[in-house]
Amino acid sequence: MSKKYLDLLAEKYGSEEEVVTEIINLEAILNLPKGTEHFVSDLHGEYQAFQHVLRNGSGKVKEKIRDIFKDELSEQEISELATLIYYPEEKLKLIKGTFTSDEELNEWYKTIIVRMLELIPYASSKYTRTKLRKALPSQFVFLIEELLYKTDRYTNKTDYYSSIMEQIITLRQSDKLIAGLAYTIQRLVVDHLHVVGDIYDRGPEPDKIMDTLIDYHSLDIQWGNHDVLWIGAYAGSKVCLANILRICARYANLDIIEDAYGINLRPLLSLAEKYYGDNPAFRPKLQGDERLTEQEQLQIAKIHQAIAMIQFKLESPIIKRRDCFNMDGRLLLDKIDYEREEIYLKGKTYPLENPCFQTIDPEDPARLLEEEQQVIDKLLFSIQHSEKLTRHMKFLMKKGNLYLKYNGNLLIHGCIPLDEDGNMETMTIEGQTYGGRDLLDLFEEKLRYSFAHPEETDDLATDMVWYLWTGEYSSLFGKREMTTFERYFISDKATHKEEKNPYYYLRENEEVCRKMLEDFDLDPDQGHIINGHTPVKEIEGENPVKAGGKMVVIDGGFSKAYQSTTGIAGYTLLFNSFGMQLVAHQKFSSREEVLKDGIDVLSVRRLVDKEMERKLVRETNIGTEIQSQIDTLRYLLEERYMK
Repeated sequence: MSKKYLDLLAEKYGSEEEVVTEIINLEAILNLPKGTEHFVSDLHGEYQAFQHVLRNGSGKVKEKIRDIFKDELSEQEISELATLIYYPEEKLKLIKGTFTSDEELNEWYKTIIVRMLELIPYASSKYTRTKLRKALPSQFVFLIEELLYKTDRYTNKTDYYSSIMEQIITLRQSDKLIAGLAYTIQRLVVDHLHVVGDIYDRGPEPDKIMDTLIDYHSLDIQWGNHDVLWIGAYAGSKVCLANILRICARYANLDIIEDAYGINLRPLLSLAEKYYGDNPAFRPKLQGDERLTEQEQLQIAKIHQAIAMIQFKLESPIIKRRDCFNMDGRLLLDKIDYEREEIYLKGKTYPLENPCFQTIDPEDPARLLEEEQQVIDKLLFSIQHSEKLTRHMKFLMKKGNLYLKYNGNLLIHGCIPLDEDGNMETMTIEGQTYGGRDLLDLFEEKLRYSFAHPEETDDLATDMVWYLWTGEYSSLFGKREMTTFERYFISDKATHKEEKNPYYYLRENEEVCRKMLEDFDLDPDQGHIINGHTPVKEIEGENPVKAGGKMVVIDGGFSKAYQSTTGIAGYTLLFNSFGMQLVAHQKFSSREEVLKDGIDVLSVRRLVDKEMERKLVRETNIGTEIQSQIDTLRYLLEERYMK
């Protein structure tokens, strides 16, 4: 350890007593039970449903209330208190309207504040007092601590405590205090959040999810394929940009681009209006009770066609300059007979339905019209200069990784590419062969380079980001090829099939999962692989817990587009000091229904794994960091204060 580092450390801990005190504190923290980890995945822009799951801690808030008040409150009263903690401001308005006098309301205030003050010590029982203080609303820290730690053994402070409560009510601070206590309880119930990929696309409000995550107290993100598509667009990949616009058009979510991120789509609309008409294959997919006028649907259909054709054109030069991607079979524009409107694909000729090839030159199919080039250039400039999108993408990069080893578990959105025998598939890039963890590390290295160099738009790193979206050996895609073109233009559904990587059936095999854990230097006896990406078809009896509990898949259909397939509205996973629980969620209708009826959207809890002994902080990633701090402080103590 360098003398300079010791000098800096000695400035922070200026005496032997300060060093000793910190060592004692850190050693004690190592013996606390580990905090609760909360895993979510595949949010796909469903902000309201995500908010509810976040606020109720996948049922943990109500569980804590029931533990404390089961003998005192009815089930309805427990639900009322839980809803107040989930949505304090809205619930307060509803409740206050039921009282006919200030005296009744003031008595209710006292009762609720006392109950919340009873709940906080229980919810924070695994934390130090310092950590609890950081979770309290800053404007009320002194008052809350006085009430939390009050002791009236000698009756000297009875009037003191009563006065605090009376003045809170008299000075009309009750609502603010209750809201502050509610958010404190939400924060205490979950120590750390894992978002296992796919915040973006399909749903209408990914930007609001990002704003929520930026303000969250402790989290990490494992990028999903849709997240990487947005990162790629911001990093300068025009083909990634075309993809996000196409998907937004497909799901009638262009408001995300225009309203949320301030991107002007007028040039794209002008191009679309000039060259395209109506086309049933490109009409937007509307979800549930979503409604658009005929004019709005027609406009989106035109934009959808325009950006889809730009996308297909932009793919060709990447495929041609990157032999290592092995994607020559996807040079589909070269395989079309434009006069006959047919395509020759894998030894068979197919008629093309609903064609929209007005801007394609059969002699040079991948060439962009000058107008198309101008449109995509303008859109890229706008994307890269959107202040809000810049903030969101930088946060995704700061908190994100392709995979994460955390507290003995492997968190990964998609897959680890395997062959049929369960061996790591390999890919040769620039003369070097990569597979398994090394391949994933290379993908992340290239993605980070591309993000750091947005001015380079045709380099290998930027092309590799697109490959992560669509490539055969991508850990995020996990299929042999993406058949977007076929789904638009070929009626034979056999051509739409996307063959999954063997990983997706081999993950049912415990030995394969144990081997993958070992390959990532994790203990196969203790560890689990936490996966998202592929919706679990619970409606057909599929089990999200696989391979003897070594594999847990938590994509259960947050996205409304998948809920008819899954039969539920998402899974979440809880991992506390006692073990792991999987929570299945019913469809979330609205915040208003929760406020009115107190209905939670939880259904079944399943025990994934139970710890034989409670897991302590010393056994976690944070514990490793704390132990390192202790070792450093002990060295400082020996070198500076005990010699």
